[in-house]
This record gives sequence, structure tokens and C-alpha cells, in this order.
Amino acid sequence: MSGAELAERVLAHARDADDVLAIVDETAAAHLRWAGNALTTSGATRHRRLTVVALAGGAAGAAAAVVGHGGAPDDDELAELVAQAARTARRNEPAPDAEPLIAPAGPPPPSWNDPPPDAPVDRLRGFATDLGAVFRRSRADGGHALYGYAEQQTTTTWLASSTGLRLRHVQPTSVLDLTVRDADGRASAWAGTAGEDLSGVDLPGLAAGLAGRLGTARRRLPLPPGRYEVLLPPACVADLMLHLYLNAGAADAADGRTVFSAPGGGTRVGQRLAAAPLTLRSDPAEPGLACVPFVVARASGAAGSVFDNGLSLAATRWIVDGELRALVHTRHSAREAGEPLTPQVDNLVLEGPPGGRSLAEMVAGTERGLLVTCLWYLRDVDPRTLLLTGLTRDGVYLVERGEVVGELPDFRFNESPVALLDRVVEVGATERTLPREWGDYFTRMAMPPLRVADFAVSEVGPAL
Repeated sequence: MSGAELAERVLAHARDADDVLAIVDETAAAHLRWAGNALTTSGATRHRRLTVVALAGGAAGAAAAVVGHGGAPDDDELAELVAQAARTARRNEPAPDAEPLIAPAGPPPPSWNDPPPDAPVDRLRGFATDLGAVFRRSRADGGHALYGYAEQQTTTTWLASSTGLRLRHVQPTSVLDLTVRDADGRASAWAGTAGEDLSGVDLPGLAAGLAGRLGTARRRLPLPPGRYEVLLPPACVADLMLHLYLNAGAADAADGRTVFSAPGGGTRVGQRLAAAPLTLRSDPAEPGLACVPFVVARASGAAGSVFDNGLSLAATRWIVDGELRALVHTRHSAREAGEPLTPQVDNLVLEGPPGGRSLAEMVAGTERGLLVTCLWYLRDVDPRTLLLTGLTRDGVYLVERGEVVGELPDFRFNESPVALLDRVVEVGATERTLPREWGDYFTRMAMPPLRVADFAVSEVGPAL
């Protein structure tokens, strides 16, 4: 049964619900995994996920229920799945985000009944050739070993509703996660990138850059807790900005529960968050980072509403020249607030003024500061300020007079990505990157390196 047929069968079983939505995701993926300068695993996979949303109306308003199923359910299982969703919806309380389902703007797309693409094995062939060359070079040098993972996948999504909506989207996604370790395994460096395709990734250059970083810092130095000027590579900025984005729900802010709540009520939209001219934006048509151009919500929450499934997405600027311009609105929260509708989009770009320097150029222009490789294990401490605690990983380096002069221990930090924005003193050139901690969840990001003043190092020790 194809994805389109599966969605249509769900709707055919919808007898006991007022309205039903079916979301079918089918992912075909090809991957490579390597360790110690040798390929260890390669393969291709395919999996399917079905999400059924049932709605039940009542005098107090519409209620919703969501059930999911993996694999390929048969017709009896589909009937029970839809009945279960309808029973649950009838028992649930009215949904706080209830709105009429989206009506179709036209006929189904011509590709509605097309089969999903095969696993994109061919897209990894060139990358695999580069990987072999990098292995040979690392073995010849004898000083470094490469570990990592690369994946090229294509996810086809079918969205169908009992209102007649039929939408289909094919989303290519690529991920590269690369770690280089020195010969004795004492030191490591990491880099990652993502987007639609790995064909444009300079793997030899990326590996050489990481190996070079290890070679420039053989002297180990202590690091007392305190506040330091820090250089954050794009991957670190991605992890921090993603926390900001996922906590940018307008309804939660209006309720006084987030860092974007204004004292005395309302939200901070219109307030300046950064002295630096930073712009944070999303665009479903962003070159190299294009994403699904309509809402696909498998659950309701601060980031979206199941009632908005199928809603068209547009380019949105969240922060402009340091000023907060928009928070994430569902149709319901936008109508309640009387503000423009700004749903969450599945990519994120942070930019500064044109002409920003590369990270290497920023290092060369540093009098004294810490160069961090990536962040890890970020956890919320205070949602009212979005204070996070986390660890550094795979290398922290001391930079003096434009050169890396030693390796420092990893450390624990306490920082809010919102408060940090106002301490940005330099914005580098934006590039595609991969958030280290969120790399299996949110991959379409482009971030600049940032120079941040007074970054809080709270704890340093060998256990970290």
C-alpha cells in the first residue's frame, strides 16, 4: 500500500469522528559509519510512520486525539487505529488551540499518487570516494584517526484530511558528523554539517582543519572558573539558537512563562535583545536548507497545532537587527493576540552584517580568549530566563595574540542564549552547520561564529 493509499484508507475508516487527518511519513536512507580510519558500516533503510488525528465536536468546542503506528498496518489494524483515535477524542476535553481544519486551496498535487524515492545511495558515492582518500592520508600521517557518520535520506510526507486537503512533500536531508582523535586518544576535535546534499561538502578540508587544530595545541593548561571572551563556532551557536527557537512560543510568552514574557504582561516583541545587528529568520525556500512548505504537526504544543496541519508557510524574520520582531504563533494564538500569523518553520538562519570573518580569521584577530569546539548535554535551569547549563566537548583551546597556544579542559557553563545575544561583540560569516546535540532532530541551520564577552565558566575538572 503506497503512502497516498494509506492516507486515503485512514479517511475511509473515519466514521465516528467529526474530522480526521492522516499524516504518512516514509523515509528512505543510506548511511556510512567509520572508526579508526576504516569504514565499519554501510547500508540502506526504509521505514514508515503513520499519524492519525481525530477531532470530536461538542458544545464546549472541538477535542483532538493523536495516535501513531509504525510499519505497514493492514486494513483491520487501520480501522482499529482510527476508531481508537475517535474514542479518545470524544473523551478528551476541548482543545485550547481548536480551529477549523484547513480547507484545500486546489486539487491534489499531480505527484499525490507517485511512489516515494528510493534510498539515495548514489548521493553518497562521491562522498565515499573522498572518505577513502582521507583515510589513506590519515594512515600515512600516522597521527590521527577519524570517526564519524554520514547519512543521506529522503522523507516523503503525505497529508490528507476529511476536509479534502491533499498535500505531498519530498524532503532530502544530509548529515555529516566527523570526529578526529590524536594517536594516543587523548585529544579530539569535531565538526558537523547538514543540509539537502553532502555533494558540496569539502571533506578533505574539514578533516585537515580538525587535525591541524589538534596539532597546534599540545600544551595542556589549567582553566579557573570565571568569565571569559569566547569564540563559538557555528555548531555551538546552532545549539544555543535552537533552544531559543524552541522556546519562542507566543502563547507561553503571553502567559508569562518564558524569557519572552514582558514584565507586567504581554510579550517582548518590539524589544531589543542584542546590540549587535543580528537577524534570525526562517524560510521554507532557503537555498540549500529548503524544508516542507506547509505545517506538519503530529502533536499540539507551543511550536504548533494539529488544527493547523496543511497551513502554508512563508519566510519569517524572528529577530531583525537585534530587535525581537515575532514569536511562534498558531492560528489560534495569533487570533487571540491580534498579531500576524507566524507558524514555526523547519529551518533557522542567523546572520550579521555582510563581510563577516571566518572562524579562522576571528581566531587570528583574538588578543586572548577561549576557542570552543562544541556544546553538549544542554539542560534547562530556569525557563523564565532560558538559563541553560551544559558542557563543552571535543576540545577547548586558549588563543593568545592570534594563535592557539594550548589546550584547556572541558568545562561546565551556565548561560542563557537570549542574554548571551546582548554580549555578542563580533559576528562572523554565516555557513551551513549541524547542532551537535540536536543533530538528529533539527538539521537545517546556517549560523555564524560568534565572539561573546563574559561567557560564564562555572566548573572545571577532569570529570567533565
